Amino acid sequence: MKAIVSTTINKPTEATLKFCWQSDWIMIMVGDKKTPHDDYFQLEKRFSNFKYLHPDEQEKKYKKISDIIGWNCIQRRPLGYIEAYNMGAEIIATVDDDNIPYDDWGKNLLVNKTVNVNLYECDAEVFDPLSITNQSHLWHRGYPIDLLKTRHNVNKKGKVKRKVLIQADLWDGDPDIDAMARLTYRPSVRFDVDSPYCSNKISPFNSQNTFISREVFPHYVVLPHVGRMDDIWGGYIAQYYYPDSVVYSKPTVCQVRNEHDIITDLEKEIIGYRYTLDLINDLANYKNYLPDRTKVFVDEYRKAFK
Repeated sequence: MKAIVSTTINKPTEATLKFCWQSDWIMIMVGDKKTPHDDYFQLEKRFSNFKYLHPDEQEKKYKKISDIIGWNCIQRRPLGYIEAYNMGAEIIATVDDDNIPYDDWGKNLLVNKTVNVNLYECDAEVFDPLSITNQSHLWHRGYPIDLLKTRHNVNKKGKVKRKVLIQADLWDGDPDIDAMARLTYRPSVRFDVDSPYCSNKISPFNSQNTFISREVFPHYVVLPHVGRMDDIWGGYIAQYYYPDSVVYSKPTVCQVRNEHDIITDLEKEIIGYRYTLDLINDLANYKNYLPDRTKVFVDEYRKAFK
């Protein structure tokens, strides 16, 4: 079984409807207080592979975790991960409801396979997955800004075998890149990636179009109360437990971005500008960089996996 997990406060979007049509996947939409619930109950009636996780059900099943997270935030999404895992999902796709899937979305999965992929070695402590693309002037959200000057010092080393546990597909359109990069370039992009690739260094990935093996849970999570480092720090922490497990691949969605205030995004990324590199260099003690209530969340989240 494979599951798609997302969150929303919007009416069903074009992306959501297209994900529902992925008949070989179960889609779980995690609702919030602002979500138009009746619209998603209607989707449950229309699509047998769609499940709406209503706030009342979240409270009933995951009360302690729900209370720690709070309402009206994308960080409700981990409840969908737990739900998918406990339903038996072997692969969980974490997606955003403004990322419209292409026809080939989910069709060329490498997760849970050992494959030959292009290896890039870099001088910096962290690999920026956008640095080797045709959009290399941009950088990934959560890439340490301390390393921007050296992020292009990368060499292609040929093929390497990698057991893929995390497949981060890229995104065309107006992607959720670093806020300073978005402010500077106001991009509308189309990535040209010919084959999957990886690095010899740890690297950021987000939760907007990523396929993750069951094996990685419960060590991957979107963290509450850390601003827009929620999925990024969760991804770095997962790589501490599962090193050399991430592969990047071509875009399989186009992001038609929901309304965002870029300055607010920037403000919510400052925690990453200050502390991401410190966290990466001290991942064995990553909880030292989390607020107290986030530490409690992590402990409760891990207990929820059956």
